[in-house]
Amino acid sequence: MSSDRLRQSVAGLITGFLFGLGLCLAGMTRPAVILGFLDVAGNWNPALVFVMAGGVTVTFFGYRLAFRRGKPLWAESFSLPTARAIDRPLLLGAVIFGIGWGLAGYCPGPAVTSLAGGRAGVGVFVIAMIGGMVVMRWLRKSRSANVALKPAGQE
Repeated sequence: MSSDRLRQSVAGLITGFLFGLGLCLAGMTRPAVILGFLDVAGNWNPALVFVMAGGVTVTFFGYRLAFRRGKPLWAESFSLPTARAIDRPLLLGAVIFGIGWGLAGYCPGPAVTSLAGGRAGVGVFVIAMIGGMVVMRWLRKSRSANVALKPAGQE
């Protein structure tokens, strides 16, 4: 492994650890906190609003500081998404994400962080989440292969 790749991996590990620690400290690894936030008609818990406000604030200033450098510390350039369209896959993914979040009280970050607690329900959620990712990757790959095999104009 090259030294640049090793530094990127270490930076990712440290960043992930800090993210997970922040989730734990904010209580976001407890499904009851998330479900309390989603229960706007009942016993609403606004804790997630403050977590989101903190995240948006850090991101707002963090991006400005990072881009001022011109390039990342351990990479040749920033890797930013280029897609701008609000399309069907994006909306469908958002709906599935929201339904899963509402049913389980977990989204991917807190679920992976919660694996350290050893609760069986979290493990089942993470396995199902990974399974969904694998199935979607396979579906996209097979769909693009089918489109590539059709003559032009018949997509």
